[in-house]
Amino acid sequence: MNLNVFDFDYDLTWMSFFTNANEHIYGRYGGRDTGDAEAHLSLAGLKQALRRALEAHRRDPDGKPSRASGPASTPEQYPAARRLKAGACIHCHQVNDFRREALKVAGNWRLENVWVYPPPENVGISLDRDQGDRVAAVAANSPAGRIGLRAGDRLQSLNGQPVASFADAQYALHRAPVGGAIPISWQRAGRTLKGDLSLADGWRKADISWRASMWGLDPSPGVHGQDLTAAEKKALGLPADHLAFRQGGWVTKQARAVGIREGDVITGIEGETLAMNVRQFNAYVRLNYQVGDRIVLQVIRGKERLSLPMVLPARVSF
Repeated sequence: MNLNVFDFDYDLTWMSFFTNANEHIYGRYGGRDTGDAEAHLSLAGLKQALRRALEAHRRDPDGKPSRASGPASTPEQYPAARRLKAGACIHCHQVNDFRREALKVAGNWRLENVWVYPPPENVGISLDRDQGDRVAAVAANSPAGRIGLRAGDRLQSLNGQPVASFADAQYALHRAPVGGAIPISWQRAGRTLKGDLSLADGWRKADISWRASMWGLDPSPGVHGQDLTAAEKKALGLPADHLAFRQGGWVTKQARAVGIREGDVITGIEGETLAMNVRQFNAYVRLNYQVGDRIVLQVIRGKERLSLPMVLPARVSF
């Protein structure tokens, strides 16, 4: 697969492209955010995206790929891929892992690289599930709200990319800079309107806890498990949104070394109030601490309340 052509969010389990025989891409369908994996997918939405792609094909049947100049780039070319067994399947999310390793070896990896494929909500736009170009809502005092975008408007393009789906919007934002402004055009009552979305510092940030590639980030707290229910938290005197998860049966060597046992309830880090779930906790540690940092895990074991110090390692030992 030529990654220069089929450029998408490799943490996804499914993505579709609408192309011609030249591999010119007319549109995309798929995408997700931290919610349900299918929250932005529907048959009606797919049909609309297909119709829009056919219309674009009729206008430009012989279009050429816009980003495929030069030799093809494939997953197998990454050094990390060569360590796999011959004929082994390469999962989409592994492309992110391969890229991260290559950037680290070259000294070019930055934590900011994790902010990929920001959802359109990051600029204040919520899109309709069944009509992916239709604006369902606009957040007040957001970049979209400040230029006058309204619910019911139809997006035409974003950052130079045509928009017919949530995936199109995400790709357009993925290609956007970390700051400055990007163009946007939309239709309202038969009129075409245009503006520029101002991008504030940190606008790309989003919850990455759903991403498979998140687990490859350093450092790792080495703990996992099942989130407690609101009723279970209440019985422990914890608010419903407070971090609390029960350590699973697979306890890493790292966790065992600091005293974590199967069934322990982990409620956070000493000195911090964390309103999140277990996956978000794992992302939080990776995004806010460095390898070698010392944290103190707060643990409930039966009637005991324990404080267990841990020095965060680069990789989990099993």
